[in-house]
Amino acid sequence: MNEALSYVSSFIYAAVLAGTPLLFGTLGEIITEKAGNLNLGVEGMMYMGAIMGFYAGYVTGSVALSLIAALAAGALGALIYAFLTVTLKANQNVTGLTLTIFGGGFANFIGENLILNSPTKSAVLSDAMKANLKSINIPLLSDIPYIGRMFFQHNIFVYLGIVLAIAAGWYLHHTRKGLNLRAVGENPGAADAAGINVTLYKYVHILAGGGLCGLGGAYIALITCAGTWTYNCVNGQGWIAVALVIFASWSPYKAILGSLVFGALSILRLYIPLNIPTALFSMLPFLVTAVVLVVSSVRMSKEKAQPKGCGVNYFREER
Repeated sequence: MNEALSYVSSFIYAAVLAGTPLLFGTLGEIITEKAGNLNLGVEGMMYMGAIMGFYAGYVTGSVALSLIAALAAGALGALIYAFLTVTLKANQNVTGLTLTIFGGGFANFIGENLILNSPTKSAVLSDAMKANLKSINIPLLSDIPYIGRMFFQHNIFVYLGIVLAIAAGWYLHHTRKGLNLRAVGENPGAADAAGINVTLYKYVHILAGGGLCGLGGAYIALITCAGTWTYNCVNGQGWIAVALVIFASWSPYKAILGSLVFGALSILRLYIPLNIPTALFSMLPFLVTAVVLVVSSVRMSKEKAQPKGCGVNYFREER
């Protein structure tokens, strides 16, 4: 019995770790879509956050500067998207896809140069910084048998992601600015007529969403890849995050559960000793993603639907 509980505890612990970058990406896209913009560049912003967060940590050895750099890089990618779609009224889908291509190329180019210029032909964080990224035990709670290991013995990114998800949910549903944001996403014309600065709200929240995606990328580079720069490290997780937005019904609270579920799917092959090709396990999260999109599109209620103004550029002259 104890062995089974220990096995389950280890599995959930690993699922939380694997789902954390998805949580950041999902939160970022939820905030962006609540502003009425569909940004398919989540993958690209995660790549930008990954390389700049890693680069800052590689050069300075500071976790704080690494987080700031990742946040700024993701926000920069979102700023490019916002300028093109909000100011220049470019097509949101095309712009997002372009941002994904740009972000991936940007990250791999800088990462390759880091590796080539390194005496050891590899880019690895210092031992001191790796030590600062290790798990933080929460007093008393981390000592609870099994439960403590599953939820209270994680690195700073995990705790930060949970706090940001709760804060985002509270902001969207219990503050006036959150109400204004939802109004902008649902009907920007009516929000504009009510005196809400639609352009400002879009810019601020698109950049905030991009910054969150950047943190998700930094997690992959610093934690998932164990502090070693890895080519194509994000590897499709940005696309899973986009689908998770629908799975979570645009709720930051549900995004926590969704990221845990998809995190579990991504590490399932390590815990189920079946004679199944690894490739099948690797494609499982993407297969479930497709199923979620199909089922959600069929069963989506009006209360849990995408904001009505999402994906449609707002022309003030036409209101």
